[in-house]
Amino acid sequence: MPYSPPLWPVSVKGVATDSQGRVLLLKNERQEWELPGGRLEIGNEATGQIPDSSCEAALVREIYEESGWEVKADRLLDTWLYEPLPGRRVLIVTYGCAVLTPERAPVVSPEHKQAGLFTAAEAAGLTMPDGYKQSIAAWYAQLSPAVDDHKKW
Repeated sequence: MPYSPPLWPVSVKGVATDSQGRVLLLKNERQEWELPGGRLEIGNEATGQIPDSSCEAALVREIYEESGWEVKADRLLDTWLYEPLPGRRVLIVTYGCAVLTPERAPVVSPEHKQAGLFTAAEAAGLTMPDGYKQSIAAWYAQLSPAVDDHKKW
């Protein structure tokens, strides 16, 4: 039998803000807030499901599925390892996003318990992994001076 090494799951996440500069976060089943996004899909020829062509394409699809927001992946912010449950490790790849529908209220998909929009200062105090907080801070640091809230991080 050929050797099959264990593989790291990869999840792409996006920092996306509305027209008021608030970041979109979703509450998961562990009662933690997280950035929207998810795993890359390999596709299924039998069902006609198209595979994700890139991390950016997966991110655009995932954010739309989870929130109803249309985005464009802008730039890579960070990569980090996360262990949401003992023995379950995930490589998180985080992008900053340009939101194409910033006036649209986010919807809550069946994957999450709640959606929320938070200022940088509010997000810093939420229950969420530090890696997400660092990615949010990095994106706010790159936004225009009109979004001054990042100084509170």
